[in-house]
Amino acid sequence: MNGPGIDYQAVFQTLPGAVALLTSDLVYADANEAFLSVAGRTREQVVGRYLFDVFPDNPGDPAATGMRNLHASLRRVVATGERDTMALQRYDVEDPDRPGVWQERYWSPVNVPVLAPDGTVALLLHRVEEVTELIKARGRRSGGDRAQVLEAELYTRARELQEVNERLRKAHAREREVALHLQQAMLPVPRRLGHHRAAVRYRPAVGALNVCGDWYDLVDMPETGRTAVAVGDVVGHGLRAAGVMGQLRSALSAASHVAAGPAQALEVLGLYARSVEGAESTTAASVFIDWNDHVLTYSSAGHLPPALCHPDGTVVFLDQATDPPLGARPEHAPRPQARAAFTDGCVLVLYTDGLVERRGEDIDAGLSRLAESLSRHRAADPDALGDALLTDLVPSAGLTDDTALIVIRL
Repeated sequence: MNGPGIDYQAVFQTLPGAVALLTSDLVYADANEAFLSVAGRTREQVVGRYLFDVFPDNPGDPAATGMRNLHASLRRVVATGERDTMALQRYDVEDPDRPGVWQERYWSPVNVPVLAPDGTVALLLHRVEEVTELIKARGRRSGGDRAQVLEAELYTRARELQEVNERLRKAHAREREVALHLQQAMLPVPRRLGHHRAAVRYRPAVGALNVCGDWYDLVDMPETGRTAVAVGDVVGHGLRAAGVMGQLRSALSAASHVAAGPAQALEVLGLYARSVEGAESTTAASVFIDWNDHVLTYSSAGHLPPALCHPDGTVVFLDQATDPPLGARPEHAPRPQARAAFTDGCVLVLYTDGLVERRGEDIDAGLSRLAESLSRHRAADPDALGDALLTDLVPSAGLTDDTALIVIRL
């Protein structure tokens, strides 16, 4: 029994709907009796085998698209962690008793992610409902000729929908590529901060448009013995988010040169954000490093707290000066800021939420993973440490939100 008196394996097998479980590599992990029955396959012919080895497209039909459409849907679920309900599909199936003979079949599939505790996609639940007999019955009620017309109409509508989806996919891919190039051009390359070293990383979301809203910035002010570092996250994605991100990053960089501290810099940025369409609810965190006094002064506009790792491995999150995101208040108000001392050898890490947030998981779990990884790799140089954090924290299926990261050895 897998719970309080419930045998979930038995429940799965006796479900009246046809359901199969797939790994993220699209290999059958299990299939219930209803699925095997409707598919005309035995458990041995299915479990442990690659989906499209079991159910390929009809090689005699050059217009067959069922395999391609299903593959795209399943990969989308793996990348986004969200369910995908497919349009009606014609996906012919080879007769298991007559090799080379293909049966005309119509299906209504739904693909749903099964999430692991860390928010990654552990399995894919593939539910199919066969509607072949329904379509043929409707055709018979309308006469033989009507059945052929209905079939042709359904097939034509399905192909039109697939073509529209394909055009949208290509358009989204082009926009994503342009937005990423634009963002790369606007994000600065870090320079050496005196004898201190810094590393930056940016990782876009995998297979999604949810990119180009995150930024990082480093402003070195050797005349005052200070460095200002910041990260931010614009609500939105694509070209528009990249444009807003560029404006806000430049504005905060300029404000940091003349502001008394991070709170004042974020106040200026918040006032500027009111005049920038799409900048509402942007989050940002700013830290001013005073190299002479060994003090960090920080402020956050609705952003996740920077992490400070001490030489002994203790990690402290700088969370004592958090305020609402930019433009969230109807009236201007001073922002808070706080201070934290550091010693030589400490590591400061600023990041955006894609690094630690996972669907269906409390944010504290992601912050704990970050603290554990940072403590474990704290002796590494900033470049190696940045890579180690990404290796430890990025899910195997990839990020569903873009991520910016700054690592500074203090």
